[in-house]
Amino acid sequence: MRRIYPFTAIVGQERMKRALILNAVNPSIGGVLIRGERGTAKSTAARALAVLLPEIEVIADSPFGDDPKRPDQWSDLVHEWNEAGRELKTAVRRRRFVDLPVGATEDRVVGTLDIEKAIKLGEKHFEPGVLAAANRGILYVDEVNLLDDHIVDLLLDSAAMGVNVIEREGISFQHPASFILIGTMNPEEGEIRPQLLDRFGLSVEIRGLTSPRDRLEVLERHIQFDSSPDKFYENWLPQEQKVADRIEAAFHLVNNVVYTRADLYTIATLTSTLHIDGHRADLVILKTARANAAYEGRQFITQDDIMMAAELALPHRMRRGPFSEATLDMGELSSMIEQSAMQAEEQVQQESAANETEAKKKARL
Repeated sequence: MRRIYPFTAIVGQERMKRALILNAVNPSIGGVLIRGERGTAKSTAARALAVLLPEIEVIADSPFGDDPKRPDQWSDLVHEWNEAGRELKTAVRRRRFVDLPVGATEDRVVGTLDIEKAIKLGEKHFEPGVLAAANRGILYVDEVNLLDDHIVDLLLDSAAMGVNVIEREGISFQHPASFILIGTMNPEEGEIRPQLLDRFGLSVEIRGLTSPRDRLEVLERHIQFDSSPDKFYENWLPQEQKVADRIEAAFHLVNNVVYTRADLYTIATLTSTLHIDGHRADLVILKTARANAAYEGRQFITQDDIMMAAELALPHRMRRGPFSEATLDMGELSSMIEQSAMQAEEQVQQESAANETEAKKKARL
């Protein structure tokens, strides 16, 4: 089996790597869109992330990778097996990396129901698609901006709901479809619709490295990898294992990361100040901040976590002209977050004082 270029051996592109890691820590963030020119390690990073993800326990023989510990999320097929008294054997395997081709049809993505068998034999026969293969893994879409909008809608709907439902001629079938959606694109080849862009949890704009030293490092590492992939991988294995361990630890910690009402005010004030449409950004920032805190080994979020989350969640949601780039001045963002945090603290104190006054009034009655 051909070796995958190590994630930790990628030179620079720290923001892209952190966005991928945070989606691995909390897949409900909603995926990441990586925008950049050719040759900037977009696909390399996506494939390398899959190697770092912890192995998962699945129900053996199921094409959907059902989690044996989550019967509430089982596919219709596994529910049928269970109701029929079939023993549900389990197995452990690596998470899958599924590559979706640009020309994929709807049936290829969501799967197909055999209507003829259902009508003649009364049997529900489902042919799994890409979403089934990607469940609990990574779904990678290169040149997502060239994909049919309807297909992108299907992917984003499944990623958001965590389930794929097929309905044909009054017959339905469903299976879990929870995955990390990674889309890459070169803006020079066309943009993605704003409605679809907003539905990606995070977005990163990357460029080729300009420093001669960095470019030399890229060149030398790739020469070493091409000459001896196994040896190169072994050399980077300690760094790979360290990141893999941090991701697994953070995955189990993230739901225990706490936040305060002041943190929520900070996020809400920030998105309001920047005139961000809708409320998806607020939720994504909170999820991303908690994931970042967990990856750093903390059980509470800080302004730095909110800063990191805003840096990844806001640029592609800001109103801008058709030819402007999705960038956000980090100095200005930091200042906004500090001001938002101060306003949030004042608001919380005012609410606390008001609640205390109200409690005293009730006590006197």
